[in-house]
Amino acid sequence: MFGKLSLEAIPYHEPIVMVTLAAVMLGGIGLFGAITYMGKWKYLWTEWLTTVDHKRIGVMYILVALVMLLRGFADAIMMRTQLAVASADNPGFLPPHHYDQIFTAHGVIMIFFMAMPLITGLMNLIVPLQIGARDVAFPFLNSLSFWLFAAGVVLIMLSLFVGEFSATGWLAYPPLSGLDYSPSVGMDYYIWALQISGLGTTLSGVNFVVTILRMRAPGMGLMKMPVFTWTALVTNVLIVAAFPVLAATLALLTADRYLGTHFFTNDGGGNAMMYVNLIWIWGHPEVYILILPCFGVYSEIVATFSRKTLFGYKSMVYATAAIGVLSFLVWLHHFFTMGAGANVNAFFGIATMIISVPTGVKIFNWLFTMYRGRLLFKTPVLWTLGFIITFVIGGMTGVLMAIPAVSFVLHNSLFLIAHFHNVIIGGVVFGCIAAIVYWWPKAFGFTLNEKLGKYSFWCWIIGFYLAFMPLYILGFKGMTRRLNHYDNPEWQPYLIVALVGAVFIALGIWFFLMQIVVSIRDRKKNVDLTGDPWNGRTLEWSISSPAPFYNFAVVPHIDSLDQHWEDKENGVAYKRPAKYEDIHMPRNTGAGVFMGAFSLVMGFALIWHIWWLAIVGLVGMIGSFIRRAYDRDVDYWVPAAEVERIENAHFNAMQKAA
Repeated sequence: MFGKLSLEAIPYHEPIVMVTLAAVMLGGIGLFGAITYMGKWKYLWTEWLTTVDHKRIGVMYILVALVMLLRGFADAIMMRTQLAVASADNPGFLPPHHYDQIFTAHGVIMIFFMAMPLITGLMNLIVPLQIGARDVAFPFLNSLSFWLFAAGVVLIMLSLFVGEFSATGWLAYPPLSGLDYSPSVGMDYYIWALQISGLGTTLSGVNFVVTILRMRAPGMGLMKMPVFTWTALVTNVLIVAAFPVLAATLALLTADRYLGTHFFTNDGGGNAMMYVNLIWIWGHPEVYILILPCFGVYSEIVATFSRKTLFGYKSMVYATAAIGVLSFLVWLHHFFTMGAGANVNAFFGIATMIISVPTGVKIFNWLFTMYRGRLLFKTPVLWTLGFIITFVIGGMTGVLMAIPAVSFVLHNSLFLIAHFHNVIIGGVVFGCIAAIVYWWPKAFGFTLNEKLGKYSFWCWIIGFYLAFMPLYILGFKGMTRRLNHYDNPEWQPYLIVALVGAVFIALGIWFFLMQIVVSIRDRKKNVDLTGDPWNGRTLEWSISSPAPFYNFAVVPHIDSLDQHWEDKENGVAYKRPAKYEDIHMPRNTGAGVFMGAFSLVMGFALIWHIWWLAIVGLVGMIGSFIRRAYDRDVDYWVPAAEVERIENAHFNAMQKAA
C-alpha cells in the first residue's frame, strides 16, 4: 500500500540529520504556535497564500529563496569543513555516501531553489512596475508557478529526513543516475522536485514574455523599456526555449528508471553522452538565465547612483540579445574531453570566446556611466563594484577554459569549481543582494540599514576571495573535483584557508539577515514614502512606496526612455491625477495553493511508488484546475472613490514624510 516507504526510510543512524530534523520540527511548532497565538492564519490565507498580486508573489519567492540560501550554505560549510580536515589518515566527519548527497544537494539547491527564485522574485516585484502594468498578463498562472516551485522545495527538504537525496552530482549524469547505480529514491527525489518546480518556471517564463510584449504603458516602445525589463524579456525567452529541454531530458531518464527503457544506457542500445548533450543544451542558457537579470540590476544601480543616463543604452540592449542567442551555441565547452573531435571543439571554443564580447561591452558601459558621474557609495554601489572586479576575473578564467587544450588539463579540477563560483557568486548572488537593497523601499516603504549592509558586503567579498582563490591554485596543483578525502598533505593549507573564507561568507549572510531584522525593527525611523528614496530613474519610482495594490491610479503615457527622471527634474515627480476611474483587478484564489499541494502529493507518491496516492494527486491537480476554469468570480472592479481615497492617503503621508 505504501510502496517502498517504511519507517526504515528515516535515517536514524545519521546524527547530523536527526539533530537537523529536531531543530526543524521545533522551529515549525514554534512558528505555528506564534501565528496561532497572534490570530494571523486568516490574514495569511487571504492576503498572502492566495494572492495573485505580483508584488506579494515576488516577496514570497525571495523569502523562500533566502531560506534555501541558508540550507544550501549549510551544505557548503559542511563540505568545506570536511575537506579542511579529511587529509591523510583522517577520514573527516562525513561518510562518503553522505558527502556525495550533500554536494549534490548543494548544487541543486543553489541553482534551482535559491538563484532561480531570487531572479523570478525580483522580476515579479519590479517588471510590471517598470512597464506601467497593473499586474502580469496571467495573475492566476503566476500564483500557480510559485506554488509548483514551493512543492519542489518541500520535496527537496523532505529528502533530508525521509529517504535520501541523489548522490550523483547536481547534473545527474548517467550511468550513475540510472537504476543500476542509483537504486535508491534519492535520484527520484531529484527528478520530481526538478520536474514540478521546472514546470512552474516554464509557466512563469511564458507569463513574463506575454506581459512585457503586450502590457507596456502607452507610448513605451521596446527601445524605451528600462534595461532591467529588457534583460527580463531575454531571460524569459531563454526560459521558454530551454526549460522544456530539461523537462524532456528528465522524462527520458524517468522512463529509463521507471519503465526499463534504454535511452541513456549504453549496454541497452542507448547513449549516455546524449544525456550530457541534452542537459547542457539546457544548462548553459541557464547560466545566462541567472546572470542577465543581474546585469539589468547593475545597469539600474549604476545609472541611479552616478546621477547620469546609462551610457550606451542601445548597445546594452543589443549585447543582451546577442548573449541570449549565443548562449545556445556554447554548450559543448562543458565537455571538450568527450572526444567530439578538433573541428567540433574549435567551433565551440570560438563561440565561447565570442560570447564574452557582448559581456565586455556591458562592463565598459557601466564603467563609462560611472566616469565623471556624481557617484554615491551606497550599499548597492558597493555590491556593483565588487561584482565588476570579481566577474571580470571569473570571465577571464572562463575564456581560458574555452581553449580545448586547457580544458583537457583543468576540466576535472577545482579550477573549474573556482571559476563557476567566481561567476555565480560574484555575478548572481551579489546582483540579487544589490537588487534587494535597492528595491526594498519600493516593496516595503522603508530603507535598509546602511551600516549592516556594508558589514555584509565586506564579509562577503573577503570571504569569497579567501574561499575560492585557493581553489584556483589547487586546480593547477592537480586536485580533482568531487573528492571527500585526499592523501596529498600539500593541499590541506589551501583548503583550510577556503574554510576560513566560508566562515567570512557565513558572517556576510548573518549581517545581511541582521540588516533586514534591524531595519524592520527600526522601520519607523527609516520610513520614506516619497516614492523616490534612492533617487531612482525608472517608472517604478514614480509611484508611492510601497506601491498600492493596483500599482497605477492612472496608467502613464511614456514619451522617452528617462521620462520619470525628466519629470522629476521639472518638479512633477509625483502628482495626483485630475480624475479617477474604476480599476479592473484580478481576485485572489486558492486554486494555485491546492494545485501545488496536489502536485506535492503526486511527486512524493511517485518517488516512493505509491501508485494509488499518485493518482489521487494527479486527479486533485486536474480537478483544481477545472474548478478554477469554471470560476466566474475571477476579477472585480475597484471603485474610483476607493482609488481616490487610497491616493489621498498616500499623498498626505508623502507630504508628511517630506
